[in-house]
Amino acid sequence: MGGTLILENSRDDFTIQMVHYIKKALAPELCPALLIEHPSLKYATTRSVAKHPVGVEVGPQPQGVARADILDKMRKIVKHGLDFVQLFNEGKEFPPCTIEVFKIMEKVDYPRNKNDEIIAIIHPKLQDQDWQPLSNGDPLFLTLDGKVIPYQGNCTVYPTFINEAAYYEKKQAFVKTEKIKLNAKHLRSSVSNQSTS
Repeated sequence: MGGTLILENSRDDFTIQMVHYIKKALAPELCPALLIEHPSLKYATTRSVAKHPVGVEVGPQPQGVARADILDKMRKIVKHGLDFVQLFNEGKEFPPCTIEVFKIMEKVDYPRNKNDEIIAIIHPKLQDQDWQPLSNGDPLFLTLDGKVIPYQGNCTVYPTFINEAAYYEKKQAFVKTEKIKLNAKHLRSSVSNQSTS
């Protein structure tokens, strides 16, 4: 997934402006934004208690392994987020902006037999292709006897969280997303900075 920002509200100007700032600061490095707005798809995390929640997901990283490059990517994202908050608190104006996000449509499970056992794995052409378009007829799964199961859908989707070990037990092979644009209005802190003499 690389470095990913996670939003929970498509109408929060503050978080949209923050994501815009972070993505611009990291360019040309990509930093996709994932929108988890549907109530049944929310993940229980500490970010959901914040007034303007933004999550950071960075990978790929095997469980139990600390990688310097992944840690560095996470630090950069968090640093730019904190820079944005500081600039906002100092009264900087942020003009209207538009960002591209990947909105979660649904979670997709592995094909299973009547005993609820996985009978197919992620197809090699889909593996490591987070955020890439998946169209009707593209290879999706590969059965253990070598049969290709293609994607069957009426629109192009963008899978992510593809074949992540932590989601096997949650019956999730990947998450289907659609690409949309979010707009934020002009933003400026209403708190005035007054100096005392």
